[in-house]
Amino acid sequence: MPSRRTLKLAAIGTLAGAFSGLFGVGGGTIVVPLLIFWFGYGERLATGTSLAAIVLIGLLGALAQGGLYGNVHLGTGILLAIPAIGGILLGTGLQQRISEKTVSLLFALLLVVIAIELIVP
Repeated sequence: MPSRRTLKLAAIGTLAGAFSGLFGVGGGTIVVPLLIFWFGYGERLATGTSLAAIVLIGLLGALAQGGLYGNVHLGTGILLAIPAIGGILLGTGLQQRISEKTVSLLFALLLVVIAIELIVP
């Protein structure tokens, strides 16, 4: 039976993967909107492009955080990544089944909720 910690990490990883597939990871807050506004990409093309870019960005960021600053717990990272694979498949599948307008509205709602969380302690 998995520990509570492992189950919590699996939940976080799954959610991270689902949001990655749906919104394009952290790049979704910058890359996706700018590809849409500046280059006229559709939501799906912008998300996929952002995911491709984030592979290298994430790898280099993790290497810098871990190698230069010691801020990476590799075991936890692996425990987050394993269920995230399932989450990314779920998020990507969902994104393909709903309209791009709905994806945009969900993404906007997510950003508003995050903004409120950051402003209101």
